[in-house]
Amino acid sequence: MTQGAQKMDLGQFESAGALLSGLEPAAVADLLSASADIVLVLDAKGRILDLSLVSSELVNLGCRDWQGQALSATVTIESRTKVETLLKEALAGQHPAPRQVNHPLPTGIDLAVSYRVVSVPRAGRHAGEPLLVALGRDMRPDMALQQRLVSAQVSMERDYWRLRHVETRYRLLFQQASEPVLILDATSEKIEEANPAAQALFGDAMRKSSWVLADGLEPGSVETLREAFVRVRTSGRAEVPVVRLARGGEEYKLSLSLFRQETSSSFLVRLSLARTAAGQARADQGPQLAELLQQAPDAFVVTDVEGRVLQVNRAFLDLTQAATDDMVRGESLDRWLGRSGVDLNVLVSNLRQHGSVRLFATQLRGEHGGTTDVEISAASAMSATPPCLGFTIRDIGRRLATESAEGRELPRSPDQMTELVGRVPLKDIVRDTTDLIEQLCIEAALKLTGDNRASAAEMLGLSRQSLYVKLRRFGMGDAPSDEE
Repeated sequence: MTQGAQKMDLGQFESAGALLSGLEPAAVADLLSASADIVLVLDAKGRILDLSLVSSELVNLGCRDWQGQALSATVTIESRTKVETLLKEALAGQHPAPRQVNHPLPTGIDLAVSYRVVSVPRAGRHAGEPLLVALGRDMRPDMALQQRLVSAQVSMERDYWRLRHVETRYRLLFQQASEPVLILDATSEKIEEANPAAQALFGDAMRKSSWVLADGLEPGSVETLREAFVRVRTSGRAEVPVVRLARGGEEYKLSLSLFRQETSSSFLVRLSLARTAAGQARADQGPQLAELLQQAPDAFVVTDVEGRVLQVNRAFLDLTQAATDDMVRGESLDRWLGRSGVDLNVLVSNLRQHGSVRLFATQLRGEHGGTTDVEISAASAMSATPPCLGFTIRDIGRRLATESAEGRELPRSPDQMTELVGRVPLKDIVRDTTDLIEQLCIEAALKLTGDNRASAAEMLGLSRQSLYVKLRRFGMGDAPSDEE
């Protein structure tokens, strides 16, 4: 292949000698400067003899300092092999493909440049000493564009997965909803989607492509549905108190909403059972029950699951000496119970475990320092919205006063002792238990000795005087005389 044919294959000039001969060196320098962002003139050993920079930014980055250095000394370690290959191929008369190398900069960021190196033979006294010209293209704009493309792709993927998660949650909620839910086309009113509850309600008939909601209603309810469709198209929402289904004749309440998706509109229809007569009666009893609780002689408190007061009746305000509901609402019930940090924890723990508590004895403290002996019965309503606890608090102060006319009677059994827990401090219970044991032992000794007090004292390991003191304290028999 001839040299001219080879140049044609490479797409080079055909008449370079005729057109470019006689050019001034300055003109050649301008042509080279205009052809690349960075132009390096190298000797055969790769030392930079001169350079041209297309912008002042490259000058500010310190590229002008490369002059006089070897090109391989201005690049990073991993780029030196590329530089050596470029120089070797250019000196061999080849046309090396462009290669990207990185120049380390004082700023700590590498400058990426794509170089193409060509060998330029010289005439005259410099014949045989070719020059190498490296034409470099600043890759930073390309890298910035590439980075923007990657960022856009990452953002699109993030949005895609976020939409997938939203769709998954919507699908799960739609499928698991206990109430029938339908999506209808707003123009044709034909069904687009239905959850399993709706499919079970209307049966296989709704599988037909031409099925509309009116087909599942009795004729008397169809006109009501039409009016609701007109209202929802106008206002975006509509409620239908009662429609009757063709299948089974059950009465349902319809809630309709209009929403847009892309260029089309759809109806979201939710069906819920209409309130029955029994349910209506229970709802009507609500105000009556609330009024009865307000008038009840026993205190009644409703709290959240942590024991913070939500509602109280008048009797509770009287016991706590609070003036208004606002003074107690939001406060912890523990604020008024006898043993702070103990009683409420015990009550709440038992309510969570057993659901109810009966006759829990404690004291209730008033805002002005007064205390009242009370019994508490409580129940939990964890299925309510929100879950709550209810406490009935009964004042038993008078009952205890009539039972203990001459001081507190000693407990006679373990059950009686456990009943004192919450009413009497532990040290008093221990003291009373000790007294009970002493009394029972004295009674047994007197019984064994035939009421001979001297023998009973000897049997108990007591002096007669100590026995007499205990007899007086326990009120057992007549007081002994001094001669005795």
